Amino acid sequence: MARGLLERSLNPTKLDQWFERAAVAQYTRDLLFSSVFQMMNDVVFTTKPSVNAAYQPLKEELGVSVQSVYNKLNAVEPTTSAELVRYCSEEITPIIKEMKASHDPWLPGFRVKILDGNCIEATEHRIKALRTTAAAPLPGKSLVVFDPELDLVIDVFPCEDGHTQERALLSQIFPTIQTNDVWVGDRNFCVLSFLFGLKEKEGFFIIRQHKGLPFEELGPWRRQGISETGQVFEQWIKILDENGKSLKLRRLRVCLNEPTRDGETEIFILTNLPVKVAKAKKIAKIYRQRWMIETAFQKLEKNLNSEINTLGYPKAALFGFCIALVAYNTMSAIKAALRVVHGTEKIENDVSDYYIAREISETYRGMMIAIPKEQWSVFLSLTTAQLAHLFIKLAKNVKLFAFKKYSRGPKKPQVKPKWDPKHPHVSTARLIAG
Repeated sequence: MARGLLERSLNPTKLDQWFERAAVAQYTRDLLFSSVFQMMNDVVFTTKPSVNAAYQPLKEELGVSVQSVYNKLNAVEPTTSAELVRYCSEEITPIIKEMKASHDPWLPGFRVKILDGNCIEATEHRIKALRTTAAAPLPGKSLVVFDPELDLVIDVFPCEDGHTQERALLSQIFPTIQTNDVWVGDRNFCVLSFLFGLKEKEGFFIIRQHKGLPFEELGPWRRQGISETGQVFEQWIKILDENGKSLKLRRLRVCLNEPTRDGETEIFILTNLPVKVAKAKKIAKIYRQRWMIETAFQKLEKNLNSEINTLGYPKAALFGFCIALVAYNTMSAIKAALRVVHGTEKIENDVSDYYIAREISETYRGMMIAIPKEQWSVFLSLTTAQLAHLFIKLAKNVKLFAFKKYSRGPKKPQVKPKWDPKHPHVSTARLIAG
């Protein structure tokens, strides 16, 4: 299924044609974009441990040096990396919908989009500009947009400056806002320009209030019931932008049953959704579910090589991260097919993303030897309906026990071992016998 998706959406011919349309300054000379994508995809899925290792088997076929590969990587424009993620999600979305594998909508009639920032981890000090500093070099940052109904990353806004504020990237989002979007985000995105921008685009938001946001209370607190995390209260407030325009909002206060990691006992949430669309308890529940995007980031880090710390140049590092987002979407499509056959609850609770990723990594090389590349072209000729039918048929043959998720119990407190310089070695057998 994974290889079929790649052939369908990201086969070399389609990918190179797409690159010629998407790239702004970079162009193809000797090394095709599809070849670079193939090598990076091998590294992200851990089929190969490094870019150089992925290059070696293709050296003769590519006809270029490994330095040419790195030069290509270091020049991939962030806009191209972002467009790749959008293109991939647009290719996969109709397949998931055709399989009727979408999750239940959070707000019928609206499209919920979860927004969060991701900072790529520090890289090694390989490039010349980093060799004189001991500080951890950050190669970039991104704003990521997640669709919980499809379980897909549908957009990304990368930035080469690893120290930039997430708020500084918000202006890039405005062209993508559509009517009846509901944007869910933490307090980093509680910015007047962003809130008013969403309103002007006829969009909606559920965003945690930042302490620095100025506002005027329009009414008292009213109790709205008890949610899963605590008691919910609501009041009406008004905010003003720099031009004096006003916006009337609902302000929620959730008195938490348990304090947050920062020790906070209550949180405040702002929304411009009408009461008839979503009551206060529903708003609080949707905000709590924004953890789904953080879970997606954790899966990227745990199951894929999403942040390749040997790639010090920002463009290359951001490109690697975006390839990982494409890989995440590929796995989401596979899980969507499994949900149709085996049920959502079983797949979400019992199937491990880690073992799915390992299966792809371990099987891919042998499969490509056994089945020549040209045999995969059948996926190009299938309609969306035919492809969805095939995926469901394949999903019926998956042995779920091979991908079972195992949850470990709580960790036991460890006793700090004692060091005795007089006895630097011990006998394992004697300790066990004792």
